[in-house]
Amino acid sequence: MKHHLTRRGITIVAMASALILSTGPTPPARAEDAPPPTATKPAAAPATKPATKPATTQPAPNPLAKKLPFPGEVFLVQGHVAFLMLPKNLPKAAPSPRTPWVIYAPTLPGLPGGEDWMFKQWLDAGIAIAGIDVGESYGSPRGRALFTALYNELVDHRGMSQTPCVLGRSRGGLQILNWAADNPARVAGIAGIYPVCDLRSYPGLGGASRAYEMTDRELAAQESKQNPIERLEPLAKAGVPIYFIQGDADKLVPLEKNAGEVAKRYKTFGGTMTLNIAPGQGHNVWEGFFHCQELVDFVIARSQPKAEPPKPDMGPGNGR
Repeated sequence: MKHHLTRRGITIVAMASALILSTGPTPPARAEDAPPPTATKPAAAPATKPATKPATTQPAPNPLAKKLPFPGEVFLVQGHVAFLMLPKNLPKAAPSPRTPWVIYAPTLPGLPGGEDWMFKQWLDAGIAIAGIDVGESYGSPRGRALFTALYNELVDHRGMSQTPCVLGRSRGGLQILNWAADNPARVAGIAGIYPVCDLRSYPGLGGASRAYEMTDRELAAQESKQNPIERLEPLAKAGVPIYFIQGDADKLVPLEKNAGEVAKRYKTFGGTMTLNIAPGQGHNVWEGFFHCQELVDFVIARSQPKAEPPKPDMGPGNGR
């Protein structure tokens, strides 16, 4: 059972709790491996050394061998692994409408993973899913520039819509929120599954400063420009809606410091946000997070094709 509380643009949905889905000694040397006995007769001349065999090397892992939950393409953008899963019902040719899509984060080895149910619904609805591996960037300028490079590749060369939705899972929230704050005119909606929203909450300014190529003190002085929780106002003013789902027992990414704090601030800025709170759930793979029909419907509704204006200018520092 779900309860909806609405306060001036902020909808809080309390979900009924549900079952959490869990998740020798070195062998002796052989006789043939023993060194040969020392020769007893003197050698007339130094023997020629036998040619040294090259060391055996293992082939380097293929970065394009990334496994996807559905058929798609894995490719490189500025040397970083990216992926694109396309729906089957694509427009045949121009000037057909552009393909709606979702930017997923974080794209890392093993991720995406667990989102198959919602991905299938989006693909069946004609929505593509894409992402790029920016490493543990925590929403840094360098990572955001790579998201921009992916955006340009897919919009300019692969027929994707100019206004994708973004989906951040866990620390992927830092990536998508910061990129969206740089580019509010390019984002149709923001969805999140227990997203990290505040660098101070995770990984801490000390943990993030290296990715931001700053000292801890420099990053602290630039929080208004670098910490997602401090950059919500442009998104609210641009009318970008948010849908987050998170458990109230999350110890790794505390609700009150992340999605809960975003809800308070977004209301202050006049933004529209739905916060779906799962009682008793933590930072886990509970089915309710990944089978959330409301989140799926939010993305489908926000991704509907519409007449597109000329391609918006990129935000500051994102034209690289």
